[in-house]
Amino acid sequence: MYLIVGLGNIGEQYNNTRHNVGFAAVDLICKEYNFDEFKTRKKALVSNGIINSQKISLLKPLTYMNSSGIAVGEFISFYKIPSQNVLVIYDDMDIECGKTKLKFAGGSAGHNGIKSIDAHVGADYWRLRIGISKPKFTDISNYVLSKFNAEQLSIISGILQKISQNICLALLDNKDKFLNSVKIL
Repeated sequence: MYLIVGLGNIGEQYNNTRHNVGFAAVDLICKEYNFDEFKTRKKALVSNGIINSQKISLLKPLTYMNSSGIAVGEFISFYKIPSQNVLVIYDDMDIECGKTKLKFAGGSAGHNGIKSIDAHVGADYWRLRIGISKPKFTDISNYVLSKFNAEQLSIISGILQKISQNICLALLDNKDKFLNSVKIL
C-alpha cells in the first residue's frame, strides 16, 4: 500500500492559495485515476484507488497545516505503511514558482507542516516540493495564505496537471523520469 499526502488547510477561503498546492495535487490525482470520493476518516479526508496495480490512499489532513503530522501519523500507524511508500506533496518558498524537487528524507526547511509530520512519524519519507517562490517584501504568513496571481496560477495549474498525469512514474521508482516529465518547458 502507498500513501500520497497533500498538505494544505481546510476551508473554502484557502482554495487556490499557495499553502494548499498539496491539496490541489491530490485532488487532481484523485480525478486523473478515478479514485473513490474523499471521505472523512478520523482526522483526514481519504480517497482510495489503484495506480499501476498498487493500492494507493490519498490523504488530506483535516488538522490544518501546522498539525498535519497528527493525521498522517495516525493513518500510517493504523495501516502499517512503510516510510518508503509515503509521499508528501507540499509548497516550498525556496523554489521558483512551478519548479519541483523530489527527495527521500531530509529536514523541514522551516515548513510547519513538515515539522509536524517529522515529529509524529520521523523524517524518512518521500517529499515532493512544489515551488511557490519567495515574497520580496511581504509577511511570510500572509504570503503563503494568499492566492496566486493569474500568471502564477497558470504555471501552478500546469505543473499540478503534469504531476497528476505522471505520478505513476514516481510510484514505480522511476523518480528521474517523473521529474523530467513535470519540468516547466
